[in-house]
Formats: sequence, C-alpha cells, structure tokens
Amino acid sequence: MKAAVYEQFQHPIAIQNVQDPIPSENGVIIQLGASGLCLSDWHGWMGHDPGIVLPHVPGHELAGTLVEVGKKVTKWRGGERVTVPFAGGCGNCEQCKSGNQQVCDYQFQPGFTAWGSFSEYVAIDYADENIVEIPPNMEFVAAASLGCRFITAYRAVRDQGNLKPGNFIAIHGCGGVGLSAIQIAKSLGAIVIGIDITDDKCKLAREMGADHVINATHTDVVPAVLEYSQGGVQVSVDALGNRNTCINSINSLRKRGKHIQVGLMTGENATPSIPMSTVIARELEILGSHGMQAHRYSDMFRFIEAAGLDLNRMVTDTIPLEQLPDRLAAMDTNKSAGITVVHTF
Repeated sequence: MKAAVYEQFQHPIAIQNVQDPIPSENGVIIQLGASGLCLSDWHGWMGHDPGIVLPHVPGHELAGTLVEVGKKVTKWRGGERVTVPFAGGCGNCEQCKSGNQQVCDYQFQPGFTAWGSFSEYVAIDYADENIVEIPPNMEFVAAASLGCRFITAYRAVRDQGNLKPGNFIAIHGCGGVGLSAIQIAKSLGAIVIGIDITDDKCKLAREMGADHVINATHTDVVPAVLEYSQGGVQVSVDALGNRNTCINSINSLRKRGKHIQVGLMTGENATPSIPMSTVIARELEILGSHGMQAHRYSDMFRFIEAAGLDLNRMVTDTIPLEQLPDRLAAMDTNKSAGITVVHTF
C-alpha cells in the first residue's frame, strides 16, 4: 500500500510503498476514505511522543470502510463505514471497565502506538471496543473532521465542563478543537468568546457562532474576557496548549469556574506556572480532557443532528496524500484557519 512514512524524527516525510497491514485476532483493517491533519501529528513527527517507534506512519483522524475482520471480532463483519477514537481502550483494564476507555491503561492510538491513517489502509486493534459506525448521511471527510478535534471538544465542553445554557465560555485557540468547541457551546445555549491571534481565525470563530472574538495580538485577553463575561466565564478551554493560553484561561474564570486543558503541553510549554493562589481563592477546577470513548459517539451523533451542525464548515482544505508530507512538516508555522483533510489516497 501507499503511505506517508518518516524514518527519523524531524526528518523528511516520504510517500512510500509499504506492506499491507494484517488484522490482529481482535482487530480490523480499514480502507481509508479520509484522514484529518492535526497538530498532534506534528508533535509526533517532532519526537514529542515517547510511544512512537520508527519508522512510522502518522495519522489518527480517520474514516473509511472495513475490509478485513480478525477472527475474534464479534461486532463487525466488513463493509461497514466506520471511524474510531484516537485513543482506544483495551476493554479489560480498570479504566475501560469503568467506561473511561479514553484513558485506558493499555490504550491503542493509531498514528502513535501503531502505524496510522496517512495510508491506503490502517489496522485498528480492540475493534469491538472502539470501532464506531458512521451515520448513513455523513461523508468520510466530515467523519474524519470528528477526529481528535470535534470529539475532544464535545467531551471537554459537555462532559468535563458541564456547560449550561446561559453560561459564559471562553475558547482560547480557534483551530479545529476551538472551532468545534465554539459550535458545541453555542448549540448548548452558552455565550461564547473566541480568542486567537489572527484575523482569519477570529473571523471563522465568529462564523462558527462566537458571540465575541478577541485578537490576542493587539488586545489584552483577560481584561477583555472579564468585560464580555461580566466578571469571568464559568468554563474556559485552552484549545491550543501554550503557557500563555493556559494562564489566560485560568485567569479568565469567575469564582468556582472550570479550566479545561485540551491543547497538548509539550517542550517549553510542558510545565506552566499555574497561579495556584488564584485557584484556591476562587475555588477553581483544573481539568484535563483526552479524547472521547466510543460509547459516547451515539450521543454525539444525536447532538449533531439535533443542533443541525454542518461539520464540513470547519474543513477549509482537502488534499491528496502526496501533499501530506509538506503540510505536516509546516504545521507549527501554519496560521490558516479551519481543518485540512486528506481525501484521496
């Protein structure tokens, strides 16, 4: 099969012909229909994820068709249109048995713990625990945009944040996760403040439903959020993963508010100086959010349909696999708005 491969971290990514995958007894093979390009893929290529073994095929936001099924798989026959959480559960550990497969002790992550979806085919393990059938009216590109962006935002805002109608919420970073969070929060009846550093992303945040937008390049974020929210937001999401956005998010909260950390904190941003005196004095909550369980997808699909959300609005570019290497390597400097999806392999 054809796949995007890197053999050393931070070295060129090449399109190569590699051996087709074989399903494990509990796994399946998916023929790719679409695969989203995410900043997490760039972090992996940079060497920020200790679980990656070289050579490696990245890609974790995927949708496609089941073409092979392992002999111990019971829920799938082949031919189904499917997607999968980026962090899959084993089904047997303490976390999985409690329904929290997103933090499985032995989690399977395509594009990280195993070869990923920037390829014609991808192998997915623990299929009965993790595979999700796509609604008939959802195209592969839209399903791939769920990826780690929309599902992570959904769980962060709805489950971790417990956002209520009439609440104020600040979204720091209006990339894929941030734009998803804006749409979800607006559909829940919240008053939404979107923050980014480019006019294009602020414009797209407004189009996705943000009631207020702040360009952090020329506006002091925290005072602006406090003004728009009449004293602080109930929920604030760092969708980027930066020391500044993290601290701004915490300082934007009103008393007993919730900070949700979604953006990965790596390198120099790994250990931000949390204003713990503020956390204590205001009785704030600091929560992480890491993907979403497969069993929560049905609720999410119902929410998307009921809210009339169009996932394709966030997809601003579709590319062939051949363009993936250059796009992935440049993600840290890419300031364009919206989501890029590989749609031909």
